Order: sequence, then structure tokens, then C-alpha cells
Amino acid sequence: MKTRLLRRSLTALLLLAISTIAIAQTTREEVLATPEKAGGVYYAYPVPPEGLPTTAAPAGYQPFYAAHFGRHGSRYLISARDYSRMLQLMERGDSAGVLTPLGRDVLRRLRLVWQEAEGHDGDLSPLGVRQHKAIAKRMMRNYPGIFTPTARVTARSTTVVRCVLSMAAFCESLKEEIPAMQITQEATNKYMPYLNFHSKRSQEYTSDEGPWRPDYLAWEKEHVRGERLIKSLFTDPKFVYKYRSAKGVAWSFYWIAVDIQDMEIKGVDFFDLFTPDELWDIWQTFNYSFYVKDGSYPGNGGLLVANASKPLSDIVERADRAIADGINGADLRFAHDGNLIPLAALMQIEGCFGSQLDPKLFYTAFADFKVAPMAGNIQIILFRKPGDTAAPVLAKVLHNEKEVAIPAVKPLAAPFYRWSDLRSFFLSQIEKSKPLL
Repeated sequence: MKTRLLRRSLTALLLLAISTIAIAQTTREEVLATPEKAGGVYYAYPVPPEGLPTTAAPAGYQPFYAAHFGRHGSRYLISARDYSRMLQLMERGDSAGVLTPLGRDVLRRLRLVWQEAEGHDGDLSPLGVRQHKAIAKRMMRNYPGIFTPTARVTARSTTVVRCVLSMAAFCESLKEEIPAMQITQEATNKYMPYLNFHSKRSQEYTSDEGPWRPDYLAWEKEHVRGERLIKSLFTDPKFVYKYRSAKGVAWSFYWIAVDIQDMEIKGVDFFDLFTPDELWDIWQTFNYSFYVKDGSYPGNGGLLVANASKPLSDIVERADRAIADGINGADLRFAHDGNLIPLAALMQIEGCFGSQLDPKLFYTAFADFKVAPMAGNIQIILFRKPGDTAAPVLAKVLHNEKEVAIPAVKPLAAPFYRWSDLRSFFLSQIEKSKPLL
């Protein structure tokens, strides 16, 4: 029996090590092989493959509680103007007779995209709804017993509509399976202080006057260049510069290109406008900004990661309450990439808290599309042994539904931790954050 348990533990450790190595490593080849990943936080949620192994709990243990923190699902670009101003520029070029054959084809594509995007400023897309409904169904399937007709389930969202609708989709999916289950859904300013917390010091750092800005602008100037792109679309580049800069055109077509994956439109693509080097460079620039302004970049002094102490405190408090009350249930939270990225770093989820000062190597320490894709999420599943009050409560941590390690904490048998051990580590992280808030 002990031999079988040891073998199972070693196998689980090996599988977990392989998966976390994959999370940590990012290469140019990986991004260019799947150009949608170059969208960074616009990367549509990577659906776990059917049959993704879920490590069985130790003998006698059953899941009873889920702590969830998720980003809203796929959305349209924040402002419809991000689409319309490029459409207007191309329309002007067409009227002036200065579009190349490629330019005329791009205008055709933009008109098709605008038919769907018009009026959808930052709105949750239908794909975003489907993502959250599917995540909820998989949670129920993988961890039966958490959700029952008598389970205590709360759902809280930031007041941003795309988050509210993401919450509604998730909860609707749960109710479709168990109609009798009661779910308290709230989207109110009351919970914003922990769902979307940003300290004054961190806001000062991330502002356009922050110390990170000069180095970032120098990097952007070198790596985001639209001159070649403009020449491929317009016979007279000077025509474009009356309305937009080369950098502005490059960014605009990048946004449109990477957000197509989050929309319903099919058969339209803009990745052909960029060379592999251009796409890699512009993703590195996008990734740079998220790492420096939301992540564990050592140059920000931990100010951004410290913001996550608020939601992590709520996660610990509510998990403790569920354990003390002896109930089955879940606490579901819906927020944004700027909340999920610091939380993953503060929890020290494998692959999410890298330290790198050299911008040329940022991608080796942090990859935005891995940490916070659309509908990205962190789940902590708690397990207990019914009838054995002396048995410790166990916990498993999932990032985007994949079992992950917390390297700073010794597992009981990977991927399972004693909740008391995880809890102590999380509380120590929260305590370290207090001077920075």
C-alpha cells in the first residue's frame, strides 16, 4: 500500500513538474506558431483538452469548497473607436486613390469587422459568455460534491458590465445543472476595495509620469515601427502621416488583429499584415507593459503585487469560514487582468512570479497570455475526509484549470497541500505587502 502511494506521489510530482516547466518557458517559436498568443491578454481562453488529467485526491478525501478568482471573458476592444478610426483612415485613402491592392483588401476586411464591432465598446462577446459557462461546467464535473442543492455559493463582480455578465454566465451554467441551488450574485462598490484594489502608491508608479515610462518609451520606439506596414497599404505614405503616426497605425492594426479571436466573425484575419519579427516585437512591448505595471518586475518594488493582498485576504477568510461552518459551497469572484496578474504573483504560482530586470529577457520571466488570457482564473479546491475530524483539510491550486505548484510550500503529495500550510504562506505574503499599500 505504501509503495503504491509513493509511486502515485512521484508520478504526480513528475507530471506537475512537467506542466509547470511548460508554464514558465516561453519562446519566440511558440508565440509565432500560434499568433493568437501574440495578443497577450487578448488571447482567447485556452480550453483544456478533453481528458486533461485531474489528480485523484488521497483515499477518503472529497472536495467540498472552491475559492475562485476569474477575469472576465473575451471582449471587444475597449473603444469602438479603435476599429472606426482605422476604417476611416482606409476609407479616406480609398477616396484619395492611394490604397495598394493589399490596402483595398484590408479595407474590405475592416468593413466586415465593423459590422460586428460597432457599438460594442469593451463589451463581453458571445465567446466570453461561452467561456465562463464552460469553466463552470468543468468545475462541477471535476469536483462533484461542491455544488449541491443546499450548497452556499456567493458570486461577486466588479461593477464593470463585462465582469457582471461573466459572473451571470458562470452562475447560469451552475443553475442549469442544479436549479434548486441558491447563488447570491452581487456587483456593487461595496466589494471593489478588494476585487479591484490599487493603492495610491501603485497608481503613481503606473501613471504616465511613473519612473518606468522613459525606458518603456525607448523600448517602444525601437520595437514598434509601422513604416513598412504603411507602405504595404498606401502608395503615398505621406497621406497617412496627416492623420496618424507610424507607431499609431502599427498599434491599431495589432489591436484589431489580436482581438478577432474574441469575436464571432469568421474567415477574417489581419496577422498577414505583420512580419514574424514585427509581431514578436510588438508582443514583447505589450508584455513589457503588463510585467512592469502589474507583475513581479523587481523594478516596481513589489507595489503592484502588494495590491493582491486584498483579494487574497478575502480568499483566505472565506475559505476558513467554509471550513469552520462545515458546509459545501464556493465563493466566486470576477474582475480584470490587472487583478489576476498580481494575485498569481503574490500567491507565487509557478510561472507567474518571475524576476527579470533586462527588458530583452522579460518574456523569459513573464508571459501575459499564460497568466491572464481572457477568462483566466485561479481556483483553490479544498478537500476533507468525512467522518474524520482529525484529518487535515487539503487544498489543490489550479491556474486556468491546470494543477499548479506553489514552490514556496511543501506539498503533502503533489498537487495536494495541507490547507494550513498554504494558509500560513498566504498570510505571510499578505503581511509582507502591508508596508507597500
